[in-house]
Amino acid sequence: MPIPLYQAKAEFLRTLGHPARIRILELLSERDHAVHELLDRIAIEPSNLSQQLAVLRRTALVVSRRHDGEVVYSLSVPEVRDFLVTARQIITNLAAVQGDLEPELTPAKSAR
Repeated sequence: MPIPLYQAKAEFLRTLGHPARIRILELLSERDHAVHELLDRIAIEPSNLSQQLAVLRRTALVVSRRHDGEVVYSLSVPEVRDFLVTARQIITNLAAVQGDLEPELTPAKSAR
């Protein structure tokens, strides 16, 4: 039996429901990254990064390949970039409607 579209959308949004997964997708929207590069850009333990990448792989949002002895990740669906830009626009617009100060919209450049 096929899954209704609204259920598939809910599952997709649940997949995005973790800050580390959003940050991973933001970085992969810029370019492909090796695991060590992701660790350098995200304040997360290696085991947690591995878990989050596994979730993204299971849902087929990212793919991995070996290159020069490293595992390199990339987006499997380029529309994820558009989705992240749209989400940013929605957040900005909602903040304006609610009269809140504009949220920090510059991606965090945290070091481990």
